Amino acid sequence: MTEITVDETAPAIDVQDLHKYFGDNQVLKGIDFRVARGSVACVIGPSGSGKSTLLRCVNRLEEPTSGKIFVEGVEVTDPDVHLDALRSRIGMVFQQFNLFPHLKVLDNLTIAQMRVKKRSRSEAVEIARANLAKVGLAEREDAYPAHLSGGQQQRIAIARALSMSPDLMLFDEPTSALDPELVGDVLDVMKDLASDGMTMMVVTHEMGFAREVGDNLVFMDGGVIVEEGDPKQVLADPQHERTRSFLSKVL
Repeated sequence: MTEITVDETAPAIDVQDLHKYFGDNQVLKGIDFRVARGSVACVIGPSGSGKSTLLRCVNRLEEPTSGKIFVEGVEVTDPDVHLDALRSRIGMVFQQFNLFPHLKVLDNLTIAQMRVKKRSRSEAVEIARANLAKVGLAEREDAYPAHLSGGQQQRIAIARALSMSPDLMLFDEPTSALDPELVGDVLDVMKDLASDGMTMMVVTHEMGFAREVGDNLVFMDGGVIVEEGDPKQVLADPQHERTRSFLSKVL
């Protein structure tokens, strides 16, 4: 794989004047946003506010209309950037678990390691098993996804992303598709990641997680960042009427 050279002094994520249109619909309207290395940035807001689009632009799953995005000093929006090499440094966890249904758990965790990272089967298995243990599912390596609960599948999806040894993790509402009683197990895994120093950008409805784990909280509405700051402060004493209105409905 083509190597890319990261800037160790640059922010983990640096979004500059980002605009995104879908046809005539402008979803992002000049977003400026930074995530420091080793920090957890939580993004909240109503449906349709542009949260997930912003997240998906960071690794070019969505193509920005204009603006620049840098990940560890590498410009994601450069047309000549080696996207596969860049994406191999960014773990992504979606609302839906996107596991391969025909593969056992262990194979779900090793296939990309061997194909993208060019690791040997034995090395890939060792890394996969370590990450299954990390998410508390070491005993399920021979199960098929259909035999796991939604919460277990999401924890497997996190373990799969971790098995690629990413520098940072993006989470797109990772608990929104789960039954309420399964949410806590997934959030516990994410809390452990944060305490280990993993850089994370999390689009979430889980205000308790944002308050407890987040270093920075961003409230988006209508394609703009309305308010940003320390999560405890923003949640306890929002400065903008729109933030107050949103939080009054979800807290």
